[in-house]
Amino acid sequence: MTTKKATIKDVAREAKVSIASVSRVLNGLGGVTAETQAAVRKAAARLHYVPDSAARSLITGRTHTIGAVLPDLYGEFFSELIRGIDLAARARGLHLLVSSSHDGVEDAAAAVRTMRGRVDGMIILSQFVDGAFLEHNMPTDLPAVLLDSPVDNPRYPSINIDNVAGAQAMVKHLLDAGHASVAFINGPAGNYDAQEREKGYRAAMGEHAPTVPLNIVAGEFTEESGYRAGRELLAQAHRPRAVFAANDMMAVGCLYAFKEAGIRVPEDIALAGFDDILIARYVTPSLSTVSVSIADLGRSALLLLTELMEGKGHIDGPHTRTLRCDVVARESCGAQHTNVATKHPPALV
Repeated sequence: MTTKKATIKDVAREAKVSIASVSRVLNGLGGVTAETQAAVRKAAARLHYVPDSAARSLITGRTHTIGAVLPDLYGEFFSELIRGIDLAARARGLHLLVSSSHDGVEDAAAAVRTMRGRVDGMIILSQFVDGAFLEHNMPTDLPAVLLDSPVDNPRYPSINIDNVAGAQAMVKHLLDAGHASVAFINGPAGNYDAQEREKGYRAAMGEHAPTVPLNIVAGEFTEESGYRAGRELLAQAHRPRAVFAANDMMAVGCLYAFKEAGIRVPEDIALAGFDDILIARYVTPSLSTVSVSIADLGRSALLLLTELMEGKGHIDGPHTRTLRCDVVARESCGAQHTNVATKHPPALV
């Protein structure tokens, strides 16, 4: 026989208080005595009462849910980013709703529209999001934090990785290690991170190796594109002495292409990536990379979003914050293991 689910009326009757008092206690609205609070909570526990989330949202105007729109859900970078957001959200009694936007601007717009009314705030990382996108798709009263975005809008604060400085530091490190020429495997066209990392590569080569021709091949931030780029670099008449991939996933694919061709890393060609995903330290040889605290990026975004939610859309301080990153030298670059700090301030979060 099915047991009837307890209602708020049952709790009020058990506690000998009004329904309004039960609602105020369970929704944390205050305005009741300590004795009433204790009586309501004891009654709710005895009856195994579970508040209806939809009804609770109507009363409080809050869903206690955060939305995250990401370009993809595949790969170590995004799983670690989600982990950082989720851990910080759960610590604050919030749930996480995640969607992806890898199929284009319409897909990103659909993901944002789907979350309307379901979330109290959003974290958005998407190459398709610009000022016009936000104006057309974001409700004016919904707080949002952007990740790795060129958008400069005080309504939508952003947290960016210091891609330029990180890429510059890695290229300089490779050149200082004695590698006379450095090739660069770029990320997807139109991707902000990829553009900034290419900018750092160009700046470092121009400053520290001005007579060496730039060598940039296309990539897509995937292992497969790194593998193809590695084969393309091996087919060049003059092979580079070092390769810097714009992310670790491409570096891993490139490493496989080199091994398949019998090319020794770092003896024949040095190799480095960007992000410091977990697998970077476990491949052979271990991968030199630019380390980003990915989980901390997610945590920082969640903390900034809660600031917005509690402050009704306003924050103190700059609306663009930067997360520092550092060179981590491992076996693949042919230099001594070390951490090489980049010259920029720590994140303002």
